[in-house]
Amino acid sequence: MKQIDLGRSGLLGSAVALGCMRINKLSHKELDAYVRTALDLGVNFFDHADIYGGGDCETAFGQVLAADKTLRDKMVLQSKCGIRPGMYDFSKEHIVKSVEGILSRLGVEYLDLLLLHRPDALMEPEEVGEAFTLLEEQGKVRRFGVSNFNARQIELLQSGLSQRLLIDQLQFSLKVTGLIDHGLQVNTEFPHAADRDGEVLDYCRLKHITVQAWSPFQYGFFEGAFVDSDKFPQLNQKLQELGEKYGVTKSAMAVAWILRHPAQIQVIVGTTNPQRLTDIAAASGVELTREDWYQLYLAAGNQLP
Repeated sequence: MKQIDLGRSGLLGSAVALGCMRINKLSHKELDAYVRTALDLGVNFFDHADIYGGGDCETAFGQVLAADKTLRDKMVLQSKCGIRPGMYDFSKEHIVKSVEGILSRLGVEYLDLLLLHRPDALMEPEEVGEAFTLLEEQGKVRRFGVSNFNARQIELLQSGLSQRLLIDQLQFSLKVTGLIDHGLQVNTEFPHAADRDGEVLDYCRLKHITVQAWSPFQYGFFEGAFVDSDKFPQLNQKLQELGEKYGVTKSAMAVAWILRHPAQIQVIVGTTNPQRLTDIAAASGVELTREDWYQLYLAAGNQLP
């Protein structure tokens, strides 16, 4: 499995990472086997959030760790906080309390990474900085990042921190290509020439912030998966064709398309099926040609000026 130097911090994480939003649906035995399958594949990065399953996902994962104390040192553990029912909350009190809850549910002493889950309009960078510094000094969090932030929001938050933000987790897939569309259609009147995120992908590359792609198989905002969907015959035909060429599944090809980007994007996959994870992990060994990469982009319904 290819490794990514996350935020150029020296922390290495697998190019394909496991999102843990649905793992509470697995039995303890199933989850234990699944975690071990991931580690055997070289998938060492596990992405959590305090809201996943209302905390049950972290609790279930913690039970697996408790049953085998050797597992924690083989992992990079990340979790997210900041979302509360009907609101976002980046107050110092909430961030610190959230981390304490995360650590308790996981049964670990520290997180390798903590992300702020979605931008809080009432964010005060200096207050967030106080929370981060306290958590760092207490040894509870080693590194920090954000999720779903645009470039200017990252700049604003960074102004109040002594820690460098290493991660921005963003939605990106063959059917959600806003991160690159406006750059390809610059200086045109095409609809996708609009910049909706402050050129966040280019910004992250300049600042050595690792982008983590969530929902790599989704179209729209949780509207469904495009792989094997009758709604996207041209894209699936091209995924099948190139999958046969490279010897991987269509899902692996969709992930390989993201990994081919020079930004060194880390892909968060949320499957709970061990065989599907095994198939997807094969994407790490695929190096798409430039021609194949653009063919997939066009087959997804995009255009070039």
